[in-house]
Amino acid sequence: MPFKNSYIPYGAYWSSPYARWQGSFANLHAIELAAQTGRKFFELRKLSAEKIDNLYLGETIAQPSCFYGGPWLAGMIGAPHATGPVVGQACITGIMCMRMAAEDLESGFSGTTLVVTADRCSNGPHLYYPRQDKPGATGDHEDWVWDNFGHDPWAKISMIQTAENVAKEYGLSRSAQEEAALRRCEQYADALKDDAAFLRRFMIPVEVGKGKRAKVVALDEGVTTASAEAFAGMKPVLEGGTVTAGTQTHPADGNSGMILTTKERAAEYSRDPKIVVQFVGVGTSRVKKGFMGAAMVPAAVRALADAGLEIKDLKGLKTHNPFVVNDVLVAKELGFPQKEINNFGCSYIWGHPQGPTALRSVIELIEELAVRGGGYGLFTGCAAGDTGGAVVIKVSE
Repeated sequence: MPFKNSYIPYGAYWSSPYARWQGSFANLHAIELAAQTGRKFFELRKLSAEKIDNLYLGETIAQPSCFYGGPWLAGMIGAPHATGPVVGQACITGIMCMRMAAEDLESGFSGTTLVVTADRCSNGPHLYYPRQDKPGATGDHEDWVWDNFGHDPWAKISMIQTAENVAKEYGLSRSAQEEAALRRCEQYADALKDDAAFLRRFMIPVEVGKGKRAKVVALDEGVTTASAEAFAGMKPVLEGGTVTAGTQTHPADGNSGMILTTKERAAEYSRDPKIVVQFVGVGTSRVKKGFMGAAMVPAAVRALADAGLEIKDLKGLKTHNPFVVNDVLVAKELGFPQKEINNFGCSYIWGHPQGPTALRSVIELIEELAVRGGGYGLFTGCAAGDTGGAVVIKVSE
């Protein structure tokens, strides 16, 4: 659909640092932590949450009392009048939230919508499903995070097997993956320059612990590092495969948020009204069984078509890359320079907290385009069930 009145006020978004699983956020309630981070965002920006009309909470891993989801979060964040649903589609949850928020703006259903995405991969729920029809009424059980990472009930394989399927079908070598991984590390190093000036444009420090254990987590914790020497000593995770521990990301914990509003309201939320950020296109896709990473390409093509653009029109491109093979595929199939994908950071480096992952990537894309003087940018990512989602944004002065 044509998006003509869907804007992201420049700077009206945040991300907490992302912490590697079992790190500083391992025992913090994901929704409560998101509310804490969001309140701090509104305080630092001297904005009021009272003008929020609607809210989408993106969450994929259950937390205590998440039954109350969006309304509970809205109350904690300072918008007790607002409500909205919980949205979950694995790693493209943020894209689905943005899409629905933009559609609400276009239809006039909402004038200002807050999107908050939050998950905690650490210490996920262990579920028990009663079964009265089994001997002794013994039930079924599931580890929410690990069982689903390890087994797609439709494709009957693990997520890492989908990466190997893509590598084999498209001829994507181990060396190409490692080359791309080293480049991703260089790009994240750019975000850390000048006391992490790029990250501090949108990152909200998080206070954790009490008393002597109190500390502030100001930047990402437990990020991926890589070197050619380390790669040389690694074996493929699956026998005969190409993906090693060094070319895949790690589970993480964290949250990200964003305001979407109309052109008329954007200026009052913007950190710099001269910079205009517009939501201009969206695309989703599903590919054949067991080829999750490949879904990024048709999703990107559809988002570009929705925006009336071609790949040559882009100034920036970000991906969700739980496996670096994704970036090798995108560069090959879309014809975008490998070395220019994921400037300043990506999920391969700072981790994979599920629901918030895509939203943070879009935030980084906006800031990259602002640094470079504007232009069109595309984010595309894969998600469980061989699905993909992509959005196109425009940054102008």
